Amino acid sequence: MVRTRIAPSPTGADVHVGSVATALMNYAWAKKNNGQFIIRIEDTDRTRIVEGGETQMLKTLKRIGLIADESPEIGGPYIPYRQSERLDIYKKYAEELVVKGKAYYCICSPERLIKMREEQQTKKQVPKYDRQCLKIQDQIIKEIKDPSFAKASKDKQKSHVIRLLIPEGQIKFNDVARGEIIIDTKNLDDQVLLKSDGFPTYHLGVVVDDYLMKITHVIRGEEGIWLGTSCFCSHLASS
Repeated sequence: MVRTRIAPSPTGADVHVGSVATALMNYAWAKKNNGQFIIRIEDTDRTRIVEGGETQMLKTLKRIGLIADESPEIGGPYIPYRQSERLDIYKKYAEELVVKGKAYYCICSPERLIKMREEQQTKKQVPKYDRQCLKIQDQIIKEIKDPSFAKASKDKQKSHVIRLLIPEGQIKFNDVARGEIIIDTKNLDDQVLLKSDGFPTYHLGVVVDDYLMKITHVIRGEEGIWLGTSCFCSHLASS
């Protein structure tokens, strides 16, 4: 069965006109194929949440006739439909990637990361993480499992994130409109998947949710084919 979705973020007072256009395309494709249209809320960027934004977005979509088959309001077989209520799920999948060797823990401080990128820019290098923590991963895992680390993390004295390990070579994926797309990974960064506060970044959240909710088609505007995002999501999904 065809299953499409939109996943707006409640970072404004109402749904953005671009999101409405995207929702219309996804809704039309689902209904044309006797499929289902899903709405879920990507509310993991807590600093930008607008109070009442989610309620207004859902009202607007309903008012213009884009009625979801599953959503935070009506529920469905894959509840919950708000990312902020799915944190344990993202943590589980991120940690599984670490076990598989597809991701790794990083305990670098913000200060070190800023200094590293400044030095790279001075040398006219592509700014990306230098994998210092990957080189001492066994030591870091042992440290993270120590109860004292958990206490220090709670007290905000220490923290860690989980980064996606980008392989050397090429990443390939197919786009219905553009065909096969091939990306050389040499300039790609090991993106953060799970932040220190336990919330997922866009890449982890969207891939896990699309997989678990059995989304068959992702239809977005031209900016949604931004190669970096599509590349990361494609690689993560195959991991």
